[in-house]
Amino acid sequence: MHIALYQPDIPQNTGTILRLCACLNVEAHIIEPAGFPVTDRHFRRAGMDYLDQVTIMRHESWTKFEEWRRDASCRLILFTTKAARPYLDQDFGNDDVLLFGRESAGVPDDVHSAADERVVIPIATGMRSLNVAVAAAMALGEALRQTQKVRA
Repeated sequence: MHIALYQPDIPQNTGTILRLCACLNVEAHIIEPAGFPVTDRHFRRAGMDYLDQVTIMRHESWTKFEEWRRDASCRLILFTTKAARPYLDQDFGNDDVLLFGRESAGVPDDVHSAADERVVIPIATGMRSLNVAVAAAMALGEALRQTQKVRA
């Protein structure tokens, strides 16, 4: 199981997601460019001392990430407000990559169309979206529950 962040632009969210990955022993991928340097104090504060405990793969571009994904034979599952199928109806596998877009803009059309699956976390009518770190925690929790990969 992998979490991938497409050009994240809020350091606190990225740090929180990396902490989540460390705690659940899940590899994290950051698809550059990020909207902040990894030395950002907000990023470091949100990740706390967990950043040393997570495997982080940085990809310098979407193209480089896609090359890695093809070589790794991983299925790409995009979490997007533009999907129709709820994430709870998705069957997750051990080698899936759960992809989350930029907080400010989601993902561009070419990334959207490259996804093998597109799912949404349903929210109340009139609400725009969940915080990306909250969405990642919900998604990863369900994916790990299905694959029985939550470790003590």
